[in-house]
Parts: sequence; structure tokens; C-alpha cells
Amino acid sequence: MPADAAIKAVAALDDGLRHGMYEFIRTARQPVTRELAAEAVGISRKLAAFHLDKLVAAGLLRSHSEPVGGLRKVGRNPKVYEPTHADIRISIPERRHDVLAGVLIEAILNEGGDEAARQSAMRAARERGQRVAATEREQLRPGRLGAERALTLSEGLLKRHGYQPERVSPTRVCLRNCPFHPLAEQAPDLVCGLNHAFLTGFLTGLDARAVEAVLEPRVGECCVELRAPHTS
Repeated sequence: MPADAAIKAVAALDDGLRHGMYEFIRTARQPVTRELAAEAVGISRKLAAFHLDKLVAAGLLRSHSEPVGGLRKVGRNPKVYEPTHADIRISIPERRHDVLAGVLIEAILNEGGDEAARQSAMRAARERGQRVAATEREQLRPGRLGAERALTLSEGLLKRHGYQPERVSPTRVCLRNCPFHPLAEQAPDLVCGLNHAFLTGFLTGLDARAVEAVLEPRVGECCVELRAPHTS
């Protein structure tokens, strides 16, 4: 779930009645009517409907109409609610440990017979970064990219991945946030290496031949920056 949607979801649960109904529905293991949700927290059906619709708008519940108990009755079927598969996580600044986990899973599943574990992980990171950027390039179809245009496209995509890119010159982008902190502090050689491999693959997928990913460790920031060759 994107950060802005996650904040909205958490805000929706900052009401005791909504939180109580959400927990009741989430553990019910079957769709719940407004009447049952209202009874669970001791409020009227009308007030329950108001709060339930807020939870739907926040992406925490989904609603539809269906016969209750599997029985078809004359008239309209009641509205029922059930939880979505929303994964609510808020981190400020943003962290993307799921990316590292995905890379390591891919490395284990696709490890070559002549590869060491570290080599497999670096390859998986490059391939993941390449897929991410190739998908973006296919959608945008930007044509041939010079350094400045490539960095502009990179800024937008890397911002969505939590890097907080900052254009410090026309041909240089610093990444002010490390999405993999604090894991990068526990194993800097490994995690920074994976990050560098990911961003190198990213530039390959974007076909940004005029830009390179360079290791430039800075305290409290990402260990990699993007720049045209010979830029400092």
C-alpha cells in the first residue's frame, strides 16, 4: 500500500468504533452485515453504516450484496463487508526491506550451479532493478536518453521507491534516503553492494547509457548516486 494510502488507512482506524468493527470483521472469517457489525460494538445500524463506509473508502474493507446464510429471500440482498488484503505499513523515512527480501528469495531459487551465494544475490538485484526500469520505459517510450533526460526519469521512479532523489546538478542526482536502513548498517558491504547492483540494473533497464550508478557512501544517506561519467 502506498504511503499516502497507508496514512489514510491508519487515520481511519484512529476511531475506537471503527477499529472495533474492523477487528470484528477481520476475524469473522465470513462476510459481515451492518447489523452484526453494529451489534459487535454496541451502536445503531445507521451509525455502523457510516463508519463501515469510511473503512471501505480507506481501502480496509470491501462491500457487496449477497444472501445471508446462503438463503435467497424476496427483495434486495443485504450489504455485507469483508477485509481487503491491505498491507498497512508506515515508515518515515520510507524503508523497502521487502525489496531486499525479494532479491534474496530470487537469488536462492535461481542460484546457478557455479555461483556463490553473494554472486547469485548481486545478479538477482541487477535483474530486479532492470525489470523495474524496463517496465517504466515500456510505458513511457522516451526514445534515446541523454544524461539529463535519463536522470529526470530516474528521479520520478526512484522517488516512488523511497530514495528521495535530489538533483544537485544537471548531470548528477544524489539519493538522500537509504530504503534499506538499518540493514545497511548491519552488513554495509552486502547491502550497499545489492543496492548498487539494483541501481546499475535499473539504469540498464531504462537504457540510460549516459548515466552510471556510483558508490559514494554518505552518513545517513544512500550509498549510491547517479551521474554522467566524469561528473563529481
